[in-house]
Formats: sequence, C-alpha cells, structure tokens
Amino acid sequence: MNGSRPDNEPGAEPPGNPDRLYILSTAETRARPRTHLDLVTLIVSRTEPDPGLQPEHAAVVRMCDFPLSVAEISAYLELPVSTLTPMLTELLSDGKVEARPPVPAAALPDVRILEAVMHGLQKL
Repeated sequence: MNGSRPDNEPGAEPPGNPDRLYILSTAETRARPRTHLDLVTLIVSRTEPDPGLQPEHAAVVRMCDFPLSVAEISAYLELPVSTLTPMLTELLSDGKVEARPPVPAAALPDVRILEAVMHGLQKL
C-alpha cells in the first residue's frame, strides 16, 4: 500500500479539487448584522477595492461599478450563492458595497393605447 486513496473510496477528493469554498469568508468572531439577500438583490460598489482585500472580495467590489444582482455576481465569479452570500455580508458591513432592492417591473401600458397605435400604423 502506498497510502493513497483510490478515487472511488468515500472521502477521496477528485484531482484538481480547489480549496474548500468556506475559506473565502473571513473567520472573524464578531457578530455581523444579518442581511437578507435574494438572488435579485442588486449590489453596487461604494468604494474602490483595498489592497488588503481577498481576491474574491476585490473582484466583487471591482465588478459592481454598476448594479449587479447576486445571481449575476455568482455566475461571473463561478461561485455558489451559498458561498457568495457571506462574502457580500462582510462587504456590506464594512461599507464596501451597498445592497438595493430590485428594480420593480414596469407597469404594462394600457391596452387601448397599444391598440390605437397599432391601428394607426396599419392605416399608414
């Protein structure tokens, strides 16, 4: 036996497996206010990234020059939302980013106006 685990044994990590994702959030013991973040909550930067920020935190601050949803940030960084949420909570409590409610869907125009425009165009 050479001490290595076969790939099919429980607990064996696939080759090239990255570090555990929970290490991306800092292990500070101070209590942070709980922030409810939906997938559609918009995140926007309030500052420039500090040199001392972790790369993932700095990437969030850099990419959020304009509002992006939590789902978009998760997709761009290729991180699960469950990992991204604690990172965003840290950035929110440090004042690096700001959370905004999603933009409400615009009210649909009156059907009568659309019909009048459509009839007017048909007469042309």
